[in-house]
Amino acid sequence: MLGLINIFTGGAFDNAAILALGVMPYITASIIVQLLGFAVPYFQRLQSKEGESGRKKLNQITRLLTIAITLVQGGGYLQLVRNIPGAVSPNIPDSVFWFSNIIIITAGTVFCMWLGERITDKGIGNGVSLIIQAGIIARLPGAFAFEFQKLAGDNKLLLFFVELAFFFVVVLLTVLVIQGVRRIPIQFAKRMVGRTGGSLPAASARDYLPLKVNSAGVMPIIFAQALMFLPATAVQYMTGVNENAGSRINALNDIFSLWYNVVFFILIVVFTYVYTALMVSPTNYADYLKRSNAFIPGVKPGEATSEYIDNIMTRITLPGSVFLGLIGILPSIAATFGVNQQFALFFGGTTLLIMVGVALDTLQVIESYLVTSKYDGLIKSGRIQGRSSSGLQLGQPQ
Repeated sequence: MLGLINIFTGGAFDNAAILALGVMPYITASIIVQLLGFAVPYFQRLQSKEGESGRKKLNQITRLLTIAITLVQGGGYLQLVRNIPGAVSPNIPDSVFWFSNIIIITAGTVFCMWLGERITDKGIGNGVSLIIQAGIIARLPGAFAFEFQKLAGDNKLLLFFVELAFFFVVVLLTVLVIQGVRRIPIQFAKRMVGRTGGSLPAASARDYLPLKVNSAGVMPIIFAQALMFLPATAVQYMTGVNENAGSRINALNDIFSLWYNVVFFILIVVFTYVYTALMVSPTNYADYLKRSNAFIPGVKPGEATSEYIDNIMTRITLPGSVFLGLIGILPSIAATFGVNQQFALFFGGTTLLIMVGVALDTLQVIESYLVTSKYDGLIKSGRIQGRSSSGLQLGQPQ
């Protein structure tokens, strides 16, 4: 887990930098607020009924929760630093060390949070996601160089290019699944034109409802990783555990072990279904189609439409969840074939999904900006297929 945080912060975590925690507390706070929106009526009301004022209140709650989480995580991080021999001067009083550094770490996280929000408001794309992506990509050239030097020293330079080709294929498959949608054709009710008695039915508008193959994004992998660290943490506080049981539990903390990857894969599949059920509501889709005077050909409006959409989501989520599971265990597979662990981490997991997902979202924002600003001639030869015209979106006016 600490290594994963270090990747997200671009190495600042290992270096005990001012931005050691980066935007991770903000991400944690955002996830908590999002989950509260499914369980607490007050947060549900802020998300769905109060519009812009509700969104501002949620942002303020997220900011305050970020500071509280940073104070807790910052304390644990400083304790980790103090346990490193020679990391802290013995002449510094404990009170000065804790008070000054907790303020510095909190200020660094607040600055990252502020910078991310400014990028979102004034820049292109989601600022927090871009900051995380920058931290990940910052370590990618070093991983490439280390792998190249290792294989060149062993006279296996051809293997390096094979690894790059495999990495390229994995990225292409990730793009394919992230952009993959199941298009449900929908039809708007016909309207009559002309005067009474001589009216003719107008051509009914046709569109489609896009259901993403991977609606859960990277969240199932994050939840599964967090859950995988619980057994090893619990062993530290348990007494009377024999060595065999302790070794089996500790094997679940080794990301390159067989049992870790088997359990990890199953958890990712389960969490994908759970998170998709939370994020995608077939009932909301059915109600929106009914309000828009639209329907799915051959399906009755209302409950039948909701069941139809739910059945399709269940079917398309299976390949999406299996692919996420494979992406999650791909680093260990790459390490098994001799790829060094530093480079293997980029073959899958949250690092690859964040890099690809943020890049695609940023390209979509750039393309939308060019189209709305009448610069569409710049992208005629390089339009991103399936990004500009993504069909009917829930809550999108016609």
